[in-house]
Amino acid sequence: MTSKVIETNEVYLDGTYYPITRPIRSTLASLYPAKVVIGDTSKDDQLRSSIVAWSDWRGGIGLNRMEGAGDTSRAWHSTAQLRYKNHLVLPGLVTATTTPTHSLTDATIGAINTLSSEVYAFWNGSESNSPKLFKYNNNTSSWGSALTQSATDQVTDSIVFTNSGGTTYLVFAHYDSNGSGYTYSSNGSSWTTDTTDTKFLAVWDERLWGISHIGQLWYSTAIGTDVLDAVLPVPDGFVTALFVARNAAGIPILYASTKTGLFAHNADNARWEETQMAFPVHPDNGKGTTVWRDSVYIPSGLGIYRYINGNNAAVVSLVGPDRDDGLPADKRGTIRMMEGTHNELMVGIDATSSPLTISSTSLPYQWISHHGSSVIAADSGYSSILGYNELGWEVKWQASDSGKAIDSMHASSAYDKYRMWWGHNDQVYFMPLLRDIINPSEVAEFEYATSAVHETPWFNAGQSEVDKLALNLRTEVQGMSSTETVKVEYAIDYVEGYSTAVGSITSNGTDTYTFGSSLGTKFRAIKFKLTMARSSATDTGLEKFETPDVVSLTLEWRKKLPAKWGHTVEVDLNNEYKGKSSKELRSNLISSIESTNLVEFTFRDDSGGTRNYYVDVVSASGMEFTGYDERGSTMISVVEP
Repeated sequence: MTSKVIETNEVYLDGTYYPITRPIRSTLASLYPAKVVIGDTSKDDQLRSSIVAWSDWRGGIGLNRMEGAGDTSRAWHSTAQLRYKNHLVLPGLVTATTTPTHSLTDATIGAINTLSSEVYAFWNGSESNSPKLFKYNNNTSSWGSALTQSATDQVTDSIVFTNSGGTTYLVFAHYDSNGSGYTYSSNGSSWTTDTTDTKFLAVWDERLWGISHIGQLWYSTAIGTDVLDAVLPVPDGFVTALFVARNAAGIPILYASTKTGLFAHNADNARWEETQMAFPVHPDNGKGTTVWRDSVYIPSGLGIYRYINGNNAAVVSLVGPDRDDGLPADKRGTIRMMEGTHNELMVGIDATSSPLTISSTSLPYQWISHHGSSVIAADSGYSSILGYNELGWEVKWQASDSGKAIDSMHASSAYDKYRMWWGHNDQVYFMPLLRDIINPSEVAEFEYATSAVHETPWFNAGQSEVDKLALNLRTEVQGMSSTETVKVEYAIDYVEGYSTAVGSITSNGTDTYTFGSSLGTKFRAIKFKLTMARSSATDTGLEKFETPDVVSLTLEWRKKLPAKWGHTVEVDLNNEYKGKSSKELRSNLISSIESTNLVEFTFRDDSGGTRNYYVDVVSASGMEFTGYDERGSTMISVVEP
C-alpha cells in the first residue's frame, strides 16, 4: 500500500515523515533524446524532430526490420526496380505468349533455347504423352503448330553446341521412366534423336558432354557418336547439374553438382573426384547450378553458395535470397534454375514446394519432410524470378496465381531483342533485359510493367523502448500524370494493416502528409507501402515507356522518453517530529541516502498512488551542529531513474 502526506510542509521518504522548511522544487528529470538523422544527412532541417529518409534503393529486398542508417537502402519486399539511387521505378514489362494448341496433360515447359536467332521450346506432359516442340514466330507473336520432331521422354535440359567444323546444334536432353536420350538439330527443321541416356548437358573441350540419371558421363566429338566416360560415385538420381568452371589451377574443367555436393571431372584418368564443396544431403542441392562472372553459384533450397575457385584456393560465401530475413512466407520456395545475364544472375523460385525448418539433429542425412515443419503450405505460394547483382536481390517477376511452378528459364538475343524467357503454368513469358546500367530518366524506350508494390522494412529508430511520434511524410516524385500514380500507405506496431497516407499522387514534386491532423501518430515501429501504377496500355504508344519515379521518401518524427521527475527538498531536523528525535530523523535520512534500492517518496495525499515516486537520493547538503546536538537541516535531491 502506498503512503500519503496530509500535513502541511511535510514529505514522506522511505518509511519516515519529515518536516520541510520551504516549498518543494520539482523538475522534469528525463533528458529529451538528441535528434537523429537516418539516411540522407542533408535532410536535417528541424531542431527537435528527427529524420529518416529512403532515397537509395539499391540494397535490395529481404530485410524485415531496420537496425541502423545502413539499412535505408533495403526493402522488405518489392516488385519495383531497385537498381538505382534516387529512382524507384516500375519493373520491366512481362509479355505472356499464347499457349500453342496441344493435347498434353499436366503440361509444363521442359526447356527453352535459341538456334540461329529463333526461340524453340519443348512442352512436356505426363509421361504417357510425347513432349511437343514449338518455334516462336516473332512476327505473329505466336508459337504456331508443333514441329514434326517430338522427344520420346520428358525434356530436362538444353544447350547450344558448335563442333570443331563450325556447325552449331541445338540439343535437348530428355529423361523419364520410359527412357532417355537427346534430340538435336542444326537448322531447326530436321531433328535427330540419339538414345544414349542423357539428363543434363554441357560443352567442354570442343565436345558435347552428357550425363545420365545414374551418373554415367559421355562425350561426343561428332554429335551422335558417343563415348562413355566416368560414372559418378553417388546413388541413382543424385546428379542435379553438369557445367564447366575453373579448377584450383584456374583451368576450365567439367563439374557435376549432386544432392551431396560438388564433383570435379578428371579428364586424364576418366574419373570423378569429390571436392571440398560437400553438403548435407538435400533433394534440391545443386538444381540449376550455373557459372556467372567469376563464380559458381550452387543453390540449396532457397539458399545459394557462391564458390570461387582458382590460385590454389577456394572461397565459399552465402549469397541467397534467404539471407537476413529472407522472403515473405507466401513468396518462399525452392530455387529450381538459374541463368546469367549481363547485369544480373537470375533465379527461378518454385513456391509450390514448401521449404522446411528443421532442427540441427536432423542433419546431415535426414532432410525428409517428416523431420521438419513446412514454412509455407505446399501449392500455396507465388513463384517468382529474382535478380542478383552482387549487391542485393530484386524481384523481376512474380506469378499472379499461386501453386504454379516455374518450369524453365533462358536468356536470349533472338529477334535482336535481349530478353529473358521462362515457362509457367503452360505458358511461355518474356521480359526485356538491359545490356548496361541505365539512368531511368534518360531512357525513352524501356518497356515498363503497369504496376509495382514496394514495402519498406519496419523502422523503430533503434529504440523500441522509446515512444515515437510520426509528424510528416514527404514523398518526392517525378514522371507523374493522371495515369502515372503513386499511392502511399503506412502500418504501425508490426501489424500488417495499412492506413492510407496519400490515395494517389499525380503531380511532380513533393507531397507532404501530416499525421494525426497535426497531432502526430504514435508508434513503436512504422513501415510504408508504395503502390505504383501507369496506364494499362501495352501497344506501341508512349504509355509503355513511362513510369512513375519515386525520388525519395522522408519521415519526420519525434521521440520522447517517459517523463521522470526530480524533487529538491530541504528537510528540517531541528525538532522532534512525529515521535522521532532529530538523531533518529537524521539516521533514517542517511539510510535512505545510502540505500541500494529505490525508495518511496511523496508529498501528496493521493489514494491512487499516481504521485508516489520511487527514487534515488542523488545529492545531499546541509548544516548541522556538533557534539551531541543532532539539529540542523539537509537539502536533498531525489530523482526517478
